[in-house]
Amino acid sequence: MVSIHPAIDNGFSPARAGFSGGTLKCHCATNPVCVEVSAQTAHNHACGCTKCWKPAGATFAQIAVVGRDNVKVTANGDKLQIVDPSATIQRYACKDCGVHMFGRIENTGHPFYGLDFVHTELSDQDGWSPPEFAAFVSSVIESGVDPSQMPAIRARLRELGLEPYDALSPALMDAIATHVAKQKGLLAA
Repeated sequence: MVSIHPAIDNGFSPARAGFSGGTLKCHCATNPVCVEVSAQTAHNHACGCTKCWKPAGATFAQIAVVGRDNVKVTANGDKLQIVDPSATIQRYACKDCGVHMFGRIENTGHPFYGLDFVHTELSDQDGWSPPEFAAFVSSVIESGVDPSQMPAIRARLRELGLEPYDALSPALMDAIATHVAKQKGLLAA
């Protein structure tokens, strides 16, 4: 069996009705960074890009979005550092264990400004939105996956109910294009 991600490989539960978030914790055994997410996430997906944090042995990351007003560092925030200050998504990771706690876009003109990117598998709470698709699938080759494995990876993703894309899902690509068209005055704001 092709391994995608430990939180995805054995299937996943649907979102729990009324679920309103939980706490994400880094992997430090003592004094972990804690981030409170006070809302349900959206657009949860398996991501093959080389920027997203992946647990040891995972081929893909699992990442979702939530409004940035619903993300608050509640413990050991002094351990956080930005992984790549030049990246569009400012990924905040624990300096000690390396786990990415959340990613934030500071560019107010970006289509996803106002959303933070979070790894729900860092939470002990059940009820988060499940993965819906796989993004940037071909990018796993850039992280060392043999290209000959891609048909099996795509087949496994489909078996799990995650349509593989080499960009974001069509709904998210439409949202980006709509944002750009509004900025250009081609669509009403």
